[in-house]
Amino acid sequence: MNCTFSREAAIELLHRHVKGPNMIKHCLASEAVMRALATRVGEDPVKWGMAGLLHDLDVESHNDLSVHTTETVRILNGLGIDTEIVDAIRLHNEMAHPGETRTTTFQHLLAAGETITGLITATALVYPDKRLASVKPKSVRKRIGEKAFAAGANRDIIRECELAGIPLDEFCDICLAAMQSISDDLGL
Repeated sequence: MNCTFSREAAIELLHRHVKGPNMIKHCLASEAVMRALATRVGEDPVKWGMAGLLHDLDVESHNDLSVHTTETVRILNGLGIDTEIVDAIRLHNEMAHPGETRTTTFQHLLAAGETITGLITATALVYPDKRLASVKPKSVRKRIGEKAFAAGANRDIIRECELAGIPLDEFCDICLAAMQSISDDLGL
């Protein structure tokens, strides 16, 4: 990884390209989830967290899924960011890269991890206090089976955690705990 690119620089880059507060919170949640998943699979939490933090840099300017990630890749390559990070980010949206599929643990878990953040957030928002602290892992697992709930959270992508060797129930638990650990930053 580009060792001179600090988290502070990544946060500045994120704020330069992403203006919506909810999208920034999504990126922070994705960072926390990716750090926790990296620890679970014995990988570098800083590197994986960077991928979670920066994966949606172009979502507001390129929200068409047929091109989303292309500008992010250009930006990150220009900064000399580790190619493994860039590839995971690029392939978290396979629609922009016809004929390519996710093949590595990093790629599968970035796609699954950033996707489940929306489902976990939606789960918290149905509680009276709208707090992540109130959400139980069992509730997240239950919501995965409810296709109409947080319909934008693609369950097939979430289940890619199993391709990376993490059972779905454990994956839900890890991701919820990661988001709960930064609940103040997420306003939940």
